[in-house]
Amino acid sequence: MARADQMQIPFRIIIEQPVVGVLHSLQSKDDLPLDAKRSSAGEPLAFDFPVRVGPGPKFFGDQVRREGAERRFVYIRIGQMAGDPSSPWSRRMKIDIHDIGAALLEHAAAAGGIVETVVHGTGADGTPACATLKPTARRIAER
Repeated sequence: MARADQMQIPFRIIIEQPVVGVLHSLQSKDDLPLDAKRSSAGEPLAFDFPVRVGPGPKFFGDQVRREGAERRFVYIRIGQMAGDPSSPWSRRMKIDIHDIGAALLEHAAAAGGIVETVVHGTGADGTPACATLKPTARRIAER
């Protein structure tokens, strides 16, 4: 698909209630940590990144990963994987984006907004949440 058929839309992942002091980062195209940050008092962590969206919708970009013909997602690296060798955790969150509807994407593009996906950052056992996380909210936010 030609880039001319794609529009760039800003995306944001917000991790609510992350485990305090644990490093989180986006996973870059070359599998390295990107934009690493940690919560000092339980405040949410936000990661912004661009996504190119084509008809279908289809998703492209440096943070977009693929699995099969349809599934597209973004990884958030945790602990050692985020660049903290002293962390007891080495995990990733997998946050699906392929299930974002065309109407929400079109609204974000028309309004100049950010597609925001919110996930809960602490697992039931009190450790950093990992594996595939279901969004607790998905909305359009202002830039």
